[in-house]
Amino acid sequence: MINQVIKILIVVTSHGQLGDTGKATGYYLPEVSHPYEKLKALGFEVDIASPKGGKAPMDESSRDKKLLENKEFVAKLENTFALKDVKAKDYQAILYAGGHGTMWDFSNSPEINNLSKSIYEAGGVVAAVCHGPAALINIKLSDGSYLVAGKSVTGFSNAEEEASKLTKVMPFLLEDDLKKRGAKFSAKPLWQANVVTDGRLVTGQNPASALGVGEAVAKLLKRQE
Repeated sequence: MINQVIKILIVVTSHGQLGDTGKATGYYLPEVSHPYEKLKALGFEVDIASPKGGKAPMDESSRDKKLLENKEFVAKLENTFALKDVKAKDYQAILYAGGHGTMWDFSNSPEINNLSKSIYEAGGVVAAVCHGPAALINIKLSDGSYLVAGKSVTGFSNAEEEASKLTKVMPFLLEDDLKKRGAKFSAKPLWQANVVTDGRLVTGQNPASALGVGEAVAKLLKRQE
């Protein structure tokens, strides 16, 4: 990859409704901005996409004026690429940001499954943070095995979901479904930063882990240069 710009795709949710609560949700801003800014600072090119494309819904509880000062970053969030238009060959890594919205539109997206498989099997990196690992649940490799089977991963834990009082609102529990796919799930106590790397798969437990996920992705990609 000498003299070639390494491109990374961050994927955010297009889903803005928190189940049948009548409340809004979406992506969690720091889980997008922290890895984005770290990767950009290290010289990587970063695009942002979502299942539907266009302006992605943000969880308003995560709004941070300082994080939205970067006009280029904001423009990418308001004009995300639709996943159906994304070509896997253009990216060396894909990173799934969290936010509760992901629990409704990440796990059963054919585009997410196909993009992730293609990037991973081409030697690229697949990463996810907080609820972003919902994207990993149904990714199957060419041999028919699940990407997460037998791999060490983390994500928003059952304990954190319970502490958020959203266990019964979620369509499924992330920790449980990752374990059903054969993943070796581990979690630290509530809200503590926790990043797990297993080969070219990187996962982070919660918002506090977002920067660390970006750093871990960068480390793997630098190693490939």
